[in-house]
Amino acid sequence: MVLPNCTVTGKVAGNRLQSMDRKKIVRLSSLLLIAAVFAPVAFAQIFTCIDASGRKITSDRPIPECLSKDQKELNPSGTVKRVVKPVMTAEEQRVADQKLKSEAEEKARIEEERRKNRALLSRYPNRAAHDKERSTALAQVDDVILAAQKRIGELADQRKGINEELEFYKKDPSKAPASLRRQIEDNEKSVAVQKRFITDQDDEKKRANVRFDEELDRLRKLWAQAAAPTATATPTSVPAKK
Repeated sequence: MVLPNCTVTGKVAGNRLQSMDRKKIVRLSSLLLIAAVFAPVAFAQIFTCIDASGRKITSDRPIPECLSKDQKELNPSGTVKRVVKPVMTAEEQRVADQKLKSEAEEKARIEEERRKNRALLSRYPNRAAHDKERSTALAQVDDVILAAQKRIGELADQRKGINEELEFYKKDPSKAPASLRRQIEDNEKSVAVQKRFITDQDDEKKRANVRFDEELDRLRKLWAQAAAPTATATPTSVPAKK
């Protein structure tokens, strides 16, 4: 019995395996080459627009002829991915920036008004609370005025004493001592100061009443809205008086 040549058989098997591996490598390389060729096409950008002459232009990049018009970037399926807005001139950009700034300022103003309205409602939940605050504020001013009036009365009494001393120099006031003349001058200045102070406090009362009247007008609307059904405007939306 003749045994097969193991060495020859092993070489044949090895050659077959090497041949199969080479085929797999060639096939894999081909697939990678195809993917490399078609990948840019699959992910290419597509831009389209209508130029000034009404001509439709399509490109794989933003179109220079349509910089002043809207350009559509399309998905591979042909649907709109996004709209590229026109390139603005310096003046158009300035106007657009100013518009954005104005909108932001208006939004901030509205938010501030809402904050003030919430604070106002929290401080004065009803008419009685507001009336009490007004009375307290005005009473404080009245107390200050009464103190000034009392001081004027004290100065008047002081002036009576000065005048009694001045009686000795009635025939010739020029002979009155300098100290007495200074007392008269100081007394008159002090009275004038207190009178000006009272005038200022009277003005303060007027300003306080105006402020409370404006608040009350605003609060009436806020109270009404707070009591209304939730379907109506919220209390925080009432604008302040300008």
